[in-house]
Amino acid sequence: MRLAWRNLIQERTRLALSVLGVALAILLILLLQGFLRGMFRQIAAYLENSPGSVVVAQDGVVNLLGATSLLPQGAAEAVAAVDGVDRVVPILSQFVILDLHGRKQPAYLVGYDPAIGGGPWEMAEGRRPHTDDEVVIDRVLAQRHDLLLGDRLTIIDREFTIVGLSQGTTSWMTSFLFIRKTAAEALVRAPRATSFLLVSPASGQAAQAIRDRLGGITGTQALLTTEMIANDSRLFGRVFSAPIRLMAGIAFLVGTLVVGLIIYTATVERRREYGVLKAVGAPNRVLLSVVTLQALAASAAGSLGGVALALASARVIMRLRPQFLIILEPTAIGGAIFAGLLMAVLAALLPARVVGNLPPAEVFRR
Repeated sequence: MRLAWRNLIQERTRLALSVLGVALAILLILLLQGFLRGMFRQIAAYLENSPGSVVVAQDGVVNLLGATSLLPQGAAEAVAAVDGVDRVVPILSQFVILDLHGRKQPAYLVGYDPAIGGGPWEMAEGRRPHTDDEVVIDRVLAQRHDLLLGDRLTIIDREFTIVGLSQGTTSWMTSFLFIRKTAAEALVRAPRATSFLLVSPASGQAAQAIRDRLGGITGTQALLTTEMIANDSRLFGRVFSAPIRLMAGIAFLVGTLVVGLIIYTATVERRREYGVLKAVGAPNRVLLSVVTLQALAASAAGSLGGVALALASARVIMRLRPQFLIILEPTAIGGAIFAGLLMAVLAALLPARVVGNLPPAEVFRR
């Protein structure tokens, strides 16, 4: 241990570079994983905070955010008549494109009945819509485009007055808008149209049993809320998960190469010292331990530094760009520290081989 530490601190610049390399790799890994977790949390936000544990959609539609659904007339009444159903919340939803200050802004419009539910679950400011010309928009969207309570907002071809700002209803992809269902029907020119039904089972009824009973209603498809969330996550995950995980893997590889190169260089420079140790009888396991401990020390310091940088960076990013949600869970932090230690083990392989194959006679060479 003393020999490993002495070798490390003799070249403090080299040590700092190895620690910094690991720290930056861990920082990138944690931020990418945190962004991915935040994205999935944002995807699930509406269904997780809305009433109901079963979602009824148009036949063949298995996503809330990734598909357009239009239920047949009378579907709400048919669902409400099914044994074991306690509450049915109809919503009319679709993606819209807003023109804000010359920029196109995608948004997910939800038409709901305030007396039943399905609207914003947390208000940051203002109130929910009382009339068909009022709208609640996401607080982050309002801040990004300097929109205030009382301002007029054009949705498709109609103007609405902003009466409330919702909390937790945004993502880096889109934001939620909430209007009365009757206003949404007029906006899309489809009276009594319904996209989805959010169904709550009666007390003592299992959600799976209700889903199965709803399966016989013509033109509809019933899924558990958890199934709908999983489908949305898979839909967007196919697009974003692979490249994000690839970038995290590249960051791990770069960190490993940085530590490996620095430890290898330090080992080669001290070949004569290791030769002396072998000449006086030091077994290979001692020399290998020295090399491995050097890599572990550098990687451990870099991992802890990377975690600290990630926590600070996540706060700064979410403060400057609140549409991005970065979730750093304890399991992710533990995994990142383990990844840092794994970097050390892999980085020590080549230097350890150099030491293991070093002939004791090396010490007598010029």
